[in-house]
Amino acid sequence: MRTVPRAVPVLLAAALSAAACATPPTAAPVSSSSSAPSAPSAASGALPRPDHVVVVVLENHGSDQVTGNPDAGYLNQLAAAGARFTHATAVTHPSQPNYLALFSGDVQGVADDSCPHTFTAPNLARELLDAGDSFAAYAEDLPAAGYPGCQAGDYVRWHAPWTDFTTVPGAANRPFAEFGPDFAALPTISFVIPNMCHNMHNCGTAVADEWLRAHLSGYAAWATTHNSLLVVTFDEAEDSSAANEIPLSLTGPMVRPSSYAEPVDHYRLLRTLETLYGLPALGHAADRSPISDVWQH
Repeated sequence: MRTVPRAVPVLLAAALSAAACATPPTAAPVSSSSSAPSAPSAASGALPRPDHVVVVVLENHGSDQVTGNPDAGYLNQLAAAGARFTHATAVTHPSQPNYLALFSGDVQGVADDSCPHTFTAPNLARELLDAGDSFAAYAEDLPAAGYPGCQAGDYVRWHAPWTDFTTVPGAANRPFAEFGPDFAALPTISFVIPNMCHNMHNCGTAVADEWLRAHLSGYAAWATTHNSLLVVTFDEAEDSSAANEIPLSLTGPMVRPSSYAEPVDHYRLLRTLETLYGLPALGHAADRSPISDVWQH
């Protein structure tokens, strides 16, 4: 049964009121007609089941570079309106193994940003498809759906781990122009991968923050009345410190706004996404407990 969202906090409504820029109609997300049952987690009954989850992954900024930074006004609005994790960390350095960890529960033996790679290991997209749910990723500057190349303009394949797995249909990797405006047509879980400028890798914080406001605020506002969730995270901190602390926020009507000091890494975020949909934990995500204390009850 669909969960009826609770009343949206005033702060959330104010923070997410900006409309997104118009974009072309959405192509149908990759889905599966499989009726195979999912494997529920023991804790799945305590967590909500959002109609949609959108995960945005940004680049190479630590928490100290974003939290309270006036150039990151929209990111800080989202965090204040939802669950802000003050001790979130990446798994390693550099970028690519962190994306793989979040998507598959393992770095798959990768320790750099080399390209291409091919894997047959279990992954989040395949889990969703086998459970009868759906998955897609929307990458800015991707020249065409299913493009297998390592780089095109400011798109890079090492930020799109689903392209490396033979069990994920190539069509799951879609140009960002297909994200919205019909957010109800989004898949169960989707990832948004801005290009190398708008993910803060090559351009300043203010430029990326404004891109996020222009292109994600429409979904964020829509999600508050449509039982949906927005997750914003970073691949890694800019420095090479062992702490590797990154910004992480969850925003949606099922989230209890506050700051949370508990440790969360990419594996724990994956475990949480899996638990929301009753999926088994992959790889090192099985060593983590799902985030359970941020939800409205």
